[in-house]
Amino acid sequence: MNTLFGTPYLIELLTPKQDVEDIEERLEVFAERYQRILDAGAGVSIPDNPMGNPHFTPLEVMEFLDLPMDPERTLLHLNSFHLKADMDAFLRGAADKGLKKLLVISGDGGPRLSRMEPSDIGMDDKVVTSIVLLRYIEREFPGVFTCGVAFNQYEPPEHEKERLQWKIDAGARFVITQPVMGVDPVVTPLAKFGIPTFVGAWMSKRVDLLMECVGLEPREDTSYDPFNNLAVLDSAYPDYGLYLALLPFKRDWADVLTRPV
Repeated sequence: MNTLFGTPYLIELLTPKQDVEDIEERLEVFAERYQRILDAGAGVSIPDNPMGNPHFTPLEVMEFLDLPMDPERTLLHLNSFHLKADMDAFLRGAADKGLKKLLVISGDGGPRLSRMEPSDIGMDDKVVTSIVLLRYIEREFPGVFTCGVAFNQYEPPEHEKERLQWKIDAGARFVITQPVMGVDPVVTPLAKFGIPTFVGAWMSKRVDLLMECVGLEPREDTSYDPFNNLAVLDSAYPDYGLYLALLPFKRDWADVLTRPV
């Protein structure tokens, strides 16, 4: 079992968007789903403004709901589309609450999001990538956070593997792939990098949305069964963790989360 989070499963859970009208109801739903994930023995992974849409931060949600979070099984995402002051406040707040596991990514931009410049954080790079963020976090918060990174197997493989090694050299301690459809020859050998690996599992039938998320031309695939695909990944990658995106909350998970937790 992948022991980084004390569980082989990470389940993605979004905080409410900032522009929703029924915010209190959405916050209560978030709290219920957060607890359900923990009760199932999985870890919770909370994205940072996914697809460039501003969402409330996990720390804001915690404060509003007075919601205790499990530091060992909570993964917070952080991307480069923030003002430096806001990012520093987020990092300090997370550290103060013991939430020290981060997924550091470049992120998706949007018209309401400001991208950080390297000069804002005292770096000489051309843009703030996940590698630059890793170096900044380690410089400003040495030894505080356990940071992971993303791996996009849909990019040219050799370049993406080279980038993964750069990320590890910058401080990455685990990796999460983009959603995998079936056994992927690019993903299979990632164990050789020597850090815990989580394989992405797309739990929606919306393959067109997955293609959009990974930067490919959207296409329909009516034959795709996310639960059959999860079973394939479960069998093919027994030494990797599983990262479940868009897992339906309206169904029972007894036949989904089959590994010991």
